[in-house]
Amino acid sequence: MNSKKKNYIIIAGCSQFGATIAAAFSQQGCNVVVIDSNAASFRKLHCGFSGYKLVKDATDINVLIQAGIEQASLVVAATEDDNANIMIARIAKEIFHVEDVVSRLYDVEKQVLYQDLEVKIIRPTRLTMQEFDKLMTRREGGNF
Repeated sequence: MNSKKKNYIIIAGCSQFGATIAAAFSQQGCNVVVIDSNAASFRKLHCGFSGYKLVKDATDINVLIQAGIEQASLVVAATEDDNANIMIARIAKEIFHVEDVVSRLYDVEKQVLYQDLEVKIIRPTRLTMQEFDKLMTRREGGNF
């Protein structure tokens, strides 16, 4: 029987983005595991972070098993490497059938690799451009 814990979250990548998400879920009382291959990355975690840290490669299926992916209700692939994020997201969704998977993607041309997967994609470049457009619209309207 593969029972999923509702609030068991794995975050691959302790970038500022990953650390911020980890802190938010930790403060909400969720069980959070952050995986990063660089131990120095964990310095970005908020001092109140109460989850677990693994200094490992999250693209390794055995590391994901060690992190508890079989119980995870959410996996966030938040590394700085699109290829790693794609691999982590596909493993989470296709092998372990994690309910919610979110992946960061910089290169929009690689979006096709997520085709037919129910993975939510965050595109930092697109989000930045949307914010830039808002700022420029305010400027043109005299509000900038």
